[in-house]
Amino acid sequence: MKKYSQIIERIISILIAIILLQTLCYKFTAAPESVYVFKTVGLEPFGRIVIGVLELIASILLIYNKTIIYGAMLSLSIISGALFLHLTKLGIEVMNDNGLLFCLAVIVFILSVLILILKRRFFLKLI
Repeated sequence: MKKYSQIIERIISILIAIILLQTLCYKFTAAPESVYVFKTVGLEPFGRIVIGVLELIASILLIYNKTIIYGAMLSLSIISGALFLHLTKLGIEVMNDNGLLFCLAVIVFILSVLILILKRRFFLKLI
């Protein structure tokens, strides 16, 4: 059973890392969608770059087995802020994306929580 949970953790952590990494090119190249989002919430350009760097760090932490828990906590923190901004300032649909950014944020949130649940023994030692 332990082996299956480790495989599930790896798959989930890789999925989160892929989602976070694929959005980095938009943030770091100042794509119009990314600039619009961060300008709307008043964090352009500094916030866009800082969030991009934090997402890169979270992705790296999620890739290595010993640091998955830290990557999950960081990605959960980042994505919680994104979800809050979607629900308060941005809305579900941003620039006619049919809610794709919001859905990706929800997926990252759920998967990050799943990792923390799977690693709950370690997580409980931290608090």
